[in-house]
Amino acid sequence: MTTKNFKLKANEIIELVPAMGGCFATDKITVEGMEIGYMYREESEEEIDSGWRFFSGTEDQDYVDNPNNTMIYNINTIANYDKTIIPYLAYPYGSELERIQGTDKFKLIIE
Repeated sequence: MTTKNFKLKANEIIELVPAMGGCFATDKITVEGMEIGYMYREESEEEIDSGWRFFSGTEDQDYVDNPNNTMIYNINTIANYDKTIIPYLAYPYGSELERIQGTDKFKLIIE
């Protein structure tokens, strides 16, 4: 297993949102430092899973299918990578959003 070189170091993570569980995010965000371009929330069978899944929007299916390219994080950690997601974190399960290109806003694709 290779060690990931995260864009943010542990001491750079500050509390931005209250504890709400874990989420999945790709290395395009946490290692390459790309902004979140697409996110969705699915119901989880695990209480500690918020259901949120975060992508840059540039990942192809082969990339996503490779488990080495994603990890489970605390939602607060991902909020530190891209603060623009914070207003949307209370959206219900089933929500699917994409970034409005060139802005800090997201539009709802599915609710």
